[in-house]
Amino acid sequence: MRKKKLVLIGNGMAGIHTIEEIIKQAPGQFDITVFGKEPYPNYNRIQLSKVLQGDTEIEDITLNNWEWYEENNITLYAGEAVTSINTKDQVLETDKHRELPYDHLILATGSNPFMLPLPGVEKEGVTAFRDIKDCEEMIAASSKYQKAAVIGGGLLGLEAARGLLNLGMEVDVIHIADYLMERQLDKTAGMMLQKELEEQGMNFLLEKQTASITGKDRARGLLFKDGEKIKADLVVMAVGIKPNIALAKESGIPVNRGILVNDHMKTEIKNVYAVGECAEHKGMVYGLVAPLYQQGQELAKHICGIDSEGYQGSVLATQLKVSGVDVFSTGKINEDSTTKSYKVFDEWRGIYQKVLIDDGKISGAVLFGDTKDGNRLLSLINKGAGIEEYLDGKQSKVTGSGPISEMPSDEIICGCNGVSKGTIIEAIQSQDLKTVEQVKGCTSASRSCGGCSSLVSDILEHTLGDEYHHNQQESICSCTPHTRDEVIEEIKHKGLTHTKEVMNVLGWKSEEGCSKCKPALNYYLGMLNPTEYQDEKESRFVNERLHANIQKDGTYSVVPRMYGGVTNAEELRKVANIADKCQVKLIKVTGGQRLDLLGVKKEDLPNIWSELDMPSGSAYAKGLRTVKTCVGADFCRFGTQDSIGLGVKMEKKFEGLNTPHKVKMSVSACPRNCAEGSVKDVGVVGLDGEFEIYVGGNGGTHMRKAELLAKVKTEQEVMETTAAFLQHYRENASYLERTSAWVERVGIEHVKEVLSDKNTFINLVQRMDEALSIVQEPWKEALEDGRLLRDLYQNVKVPTKSK
Repeated sequence: MRKKKLVLIGNGMAGIHTIEEIIKQAPGQFDITVFGKEPYPNYNRIQLSKVLQGDTEIEDITLNNWEWYEENNITLYAGEAVTSINTKDQVLETDKHRELPYDHLILATGSNPFMLPLPGVEKEGVTAFRDIKDCEEMIAASSKYQKAAVIGGGLLGLEAARGLLNLGMEVDVIHIADYLMERQLDKTAGMMLQKELEEQGMNFLLEKQTASITGKDRARGLLFKDGEKIKADLVVMAVGIKPNIALAKESGIPVNRGILVNDHMKTEIKNVYAVGECAEHKGMVYGLVAPLYQQGQELAKHICGIDSEGYQGSVLATQLKVSGVDVFSTGKINEDSTTKSYKVFDEWRGIYQKVLIDDGKISGAVLFGDTKDGNRLLSLINKGAGIEEYLDGKQSKVTGSGPISEMPSDEIICGCNGVSKGTIIEAIQSQDLKTVEQVKGCTSASRSCGGCSSLVSDILEHTLGDEYHHNQQESICSCTPHTRDEVIEEIKHKGLTHTKEVMNVLGWKSEEGCSKCKPALNYYLGMLNPTEYQDEKESRFVNERLHANIQKDGTYSVVPRMYGGVTNAEELRKVANIADKCQVKLIKVTGGQRLDLLGVKKEDLPNIWSELDMPSGSAYAKGLRTVKTCVGADFCRFGTQDSIGLGVKMEKKFEGLNTPHKVKMSVSACPRNCAEGSVKDVGVVGLDGEFEIYVGGNGGTHMRKAELLAKVKTEQEVMETTAAFLQHYRENASYLERTSAWVERVGIEHVKEVLSDKNTFINLVQRMDEALSIVQEPWKEALEDGRLLRDLYQNVKVPTKSK
């Protein structure tokens, strides 16, 4: 029987949640294809502010990674937009001239940021705050400029302002209303929030209307309608969003503010549906996660042929953490002539709570500072409860019975995903869950905005009692309750030798594991048994399996290795020839002193490596990427050491080594540190007669300055100290934990103490040499897979792998 072709336009949270529900309800029933304009897998847009603020990285906010699509047989065209839909013939076309028929089509095109039509809005340095590209533009601007202006004092504007403050910019927030977040907060809460944010460094210009953006080619400031001016080299528009309905409208699908749908999210066109921010249901367009997920669940049921009453609309609730301040609101937020209110105002602790009552029933609430009652209030509003029920619950807390024990089992804890207290407790008990991360993976509670994480933690404590520890190490993924340390101990104790054996013996919930635990287990097994373990290429990430980095347009980036950043005419001719032959779109000099060939087609990867006859620079590897060097004493008048020579030795020694995360090194010949060792995992700085070794640096969004580990006299000592440090990191860091995070977690003094013990130092170096002695020849092994066709340089000796 032919599978029905299901196509989703839009790779965002609402659309992919719908697909998740369809896979859950009818696994294997549909041939699923997803088109997304952005060159990324599905990510949590709510957490973008954390990326901008430097609290996390893009990988950390990914909800469904590349492997998830692969594991569920979903074809994802990332970085490809659908340009037209022929609803009569049920065929769509993309900007890559791809035509694809469909049986069912879901539009989840989301929203576009609203850009005020101001004079100067087209200038460089004017951006929205809606996607990863906007984040990257703001981060780049912060490295060059000092003054930023954010237009909009709502949630997005305040999150953007907090991020820019973290990036070192001075920030003015311009808002047309007389207090902040007037759509979610009343004036009292808005003024409290303003005071808190001013203490953090934000400056507010309220009741201001922008007339124009000044500057010639780039934004240089704002002119207001009252004649006042301010300076700004970066202008961020955060004044709202509007449903993205252009494709639907051009394709003849009825629209109003959004794409018109019924209770089953069907449009008026046969086999065409809409869900999320682009959909309009009974005159309402929703922008919060909870209603969008509810829509997706109802649409999934309908497509899978499951009877349901359909989507009936949502009572809106907003639970947020704005720059570290908890706020919540739902329903009605301002009193009128018929409304009564229950208020608590604790100025000392910064807590404000207001519950609104109409005809004796709770009709809305605003909470500031302490928002734990938020989901309970939403639940009471949904069932039409009176104020007495809420007050009785508050009294039970005062008398000591506690909020979790008093909650009914059907009370919703995670509003975004509709997860109740009872569901969480049942999962904890039946699945032996011990951590918030495990609950998230099993039930999706706290997976979206994260606002209910503290409640999930409270339920864990209530259910497990003394067994629960708030600060205990998280499990390696939701497939198992075991932590990293427990897994490693079990592998050692029971002599486990294969990822599936580990999963089977330790009782993995999923027989095949997931894209998070499989590569982690593959690394831990190889680290513990380097001479015997057979690396499982199928457990590695996609980029590692293909030995190239996938790009936004579906092509690949190929980086040949150039030891110490040094090349020659012969290598350059090879690069030029293969670039012409394979029509490489761009050749870029990387920050690690390599040449990056961008725009390589997947089918050209074998040939490009064969003809280059060069080793891979491992730009995709969880291992050594590069050793950046300055020109050194042979050429530079300031140089005191042979930085190139030492850098090449280090790169050749540690090449091919598996580590928990990527490792970048550098060698500078003098204290001017031209190779930027202060932001490297290992940075060596040559002085007159000695070397300084710095570790734990990071130049990414989590900027961290490297710390001095040791001063040594010889190159041999540099090699040994680096080997000992890396081996200690390999054996003790969690998979995907950078040296910067690991050194910060354990402390540089701890690392120094471990390496200062002579016997420990010698043993670490010996275990590193053992690991390096059987370093696999990835480029030669890849020949067997048909991916790469050459091994390392002939002049680089790589020992044969033990049989």
